[in-house]
Amino acid sequence: MAVAVFSKPNSHIVRSPNGDQNLWRSISADPAFKIVLPTVRPRFLAVFISSRSGDIEPKVYFNSGLGFSEKNSRPCAIGKDFIILLDVGPVGSRFPARIDPLDSEGEFFFEASAFATRQILHDWIEARTRANPGIIVQNFGKSLMGIKVAWRHRDAYCTVTARDYCTALYSYAAKIQIPLEPSLQSEPWLSIVTPTHNTPIEYLSDLLKSFLEQECNGVEIILSDDGSTESRTQRYLESVCSNANVRVVRCKENKGISAATNAGLANARGKWVTFLDHDDLIAPHALKVIKSAIELHPDANFFYTDELIVDRNLRASGLMLKPAFDRVLLTGVNYINHFSIYKRDLVEQIGALRSPFDGSQDYDLLLRYLNLLEDNEVRHIPFPAYWWRQTGESYSAKYLERATQNARRAIAESLAAPDSIPTVGPALTETLHRVEFGECSAAHSKISIIIPSRDNFRLISRILDDIYNKTDYSNFEVIVVDNGSQDSKVLELYQRYTSRESNFFALVNAADFNFSRAVNLGMAKASGEHYLLLNNDLEVLDRSWLKELVTCLEFAETGIVGAKLVYPNGRLQHAGVIVGYGGLAGHWFINKARDFGGPMNRLHLRNSVSCVTGAVMLISHDCAKAVGAWDEVNFPIAYNDVDYCLRAKKAGFRIVWTPFASLIHHESVSRGSDEEPTRKARFHREQENLRRLHQTSNYADRTTHEGYSTDRSEPRLILPKDLLPVR
Repeated sequence: MAVAVFSKPNSHIVRSPNGDQNLWRSISADPAFKIVLPTVRPRFLAVFISSRSGDIEPKVYFNSGLGFSEKNSRPCAIGKDFIILLDVGPVGSRFPARIDPLDSEGEFFFEASAFATRQILHDWIEARTRANPGIIVQNFGKSLMGIKVAWRHRDAYCTVTARDYCTALYSYAAKIQIPLEPSLQSEPWLSIVTPTHNTPIEYLSDLLKSFLEQECNGVEIILSDDGSTESRTQRYLESVCSNANVRVVRCKENKGISAATNAGLANARGKWVTFLDHDDLIAPHALKVIKSAIELHPDANFFYTDELIVDRNLRASGLMLKPAFDRVLLTGVNYINHFSIYKRDLVEQIGALRSPFDGSQDYDLLLRYLNLLEDNEVRHIPFPAYWWRQTGESYSAKYLERATQNARRAIAESLAAPDSIPTVGPALTETLHRVEFGECSAAHSKISIIIPSRDNFRLISRILDDIYNKTDYSNFEVIVVDNGSQDSKVLELYQRYTSRESNFFALVNAADFNFSRAVNLGMAKASGEHYLLLNNDLEVLDRSWLKELVTCLEFAETGIVGAKLVYPNGRLQHAGVIVGYGGLAGHWFINKARDFGGPMNRLHLRNSVSCVTGAVMLISHDCAKAVGAWDEVNFPIAYNDVDYCLRAKKAGFRIVWTPFASLIHHESVSRGSDEEPTRKARFHREQENLRRLHQTSNYADRTTHEGYSTDRSEPRLILPKDLLPVR
């Protein structure tokens, strides 16, 4: 059923002159259409929008019973082609929705249709998406007219499974053409070392089949048997020795996984070496992908890949899509794991694997090896090259406590300095890790806390009280940059703190609010070694929050540190900002439960990120000096933190987010509505400035993975259109 639409008065929309009634042209900003339906109508509504003038960002307004308002609106992603889905119910308002296709001049196709059943709608969507695989499907679910708008933050019609994702990548990898290697009588380019011990022959058969089907010459697999006593395992190993690519090394007695692996490594001939567990598999075409990556990046000395998690029967059950190389995250979890492709001579140089670290021997090797390398010598291959069969029978699963302790010893050794060795304890997930640097030098630094503020006695009095009375860090000063408070209680509060605290300063000067200018004024006044930007609408949860932020400066090259922020209702507000979300930047996993762990439980650990919010941002002295002033012209209110962090990254500084410093953020309580026309225009200018200065429309954030969407805070898997670039 076709749906009637009419343009909003004064929206300056005209039909295109080519005669197509669904082709429109906007001749000014903010065109809008109201959807018109009968009171009794088909339940499902689909709107197809296609831009003919570049990327657009449609916005949907729901009728709450009192007309359309910004409160009941939801943005779409940024793109060119969209299907917008609504469940408007079989009975309801004649005007259930308004859609603004773009916010500038341009030409676009706009068509609305209604469907009585979900199946008919599904068939229509299938036909559209087959014809245009790149179309963005946005499912806004039900809008309950006159009661409340419920936005379903998921896309029921565009779900990509781990199997779908891998199947697509494997099909692209199959097309890779690589030159044939010479026979294995010469040195192979890669040796795969697999320790075995009484391994079920079905596992060994699956493993070798996955190896022999690789269509990639110049590779050997070494099965290093750790004194197996099972006759079936022994007979199977004997039977595979005739294959020239398969070599079997036999250890007379069972000495453990590290000793067995080292025995295999001693017989390896490849320039590169990797390790494969005896119950896991190599993904289709994986070795071609790895070989191509090595050839494309001759300056690299280490590669790692993504992993597909499978069950006993090799059915896909999950994906490990990994971030680009992150030394900070690696101190909390061995997210690199498999495949790890090493230079054999460097592995031998550091003494290979160490038996006292069995259970976490691969973690220990990885940390010691990476200590030899610069970050730019490490490459991530975003391809699920490894099939990790989860059986619960691995050493680390059986002896989890011992493996965890060995991992922590390895982390502590890798971070040890001549005069100190850090301790490592549990993170927010008990089996993961948190480094404690002890009485590090950074923990004694003087911190200048800069708080932009105006009026609102309740907020400013609370954060000042929390700093002075609920924080266990004593070496600080507070500088409130006030752009013209009129509230007498606020001014009296400043006077009390000034007379009572020698480390408190209030700079009061009436002016239009400009966050960047306030920060610059505060930093000019500051006498501390480092600077902490703090919103006035925060509430301290843990006395050690500031010490944790300062401690994170101990990680090499760190210039900026951010905190975990939660809303007053306990939901997650800030766990790092992902650059490129929505073509701009956005908070990761916003509104998830406070203890949500995220991929690989990363939100329970310190991470390197591209950006953190300016609401709580610690900036080192060196970083501030190198990056310079905050941009008062291009980013007076919004995106100034994104701009500053990206400038810091370009200057070579690391940005760290930590979950171990947590505060409540009463976000924007003291700020007016961003929908007021003047503020809205300013906000759009700042968005455009961010796109122009930092190319955020096509920014690939190394914090996340290109296999995830960038159209929402909680990313979903998307089908890749080709192999993803090595990074």
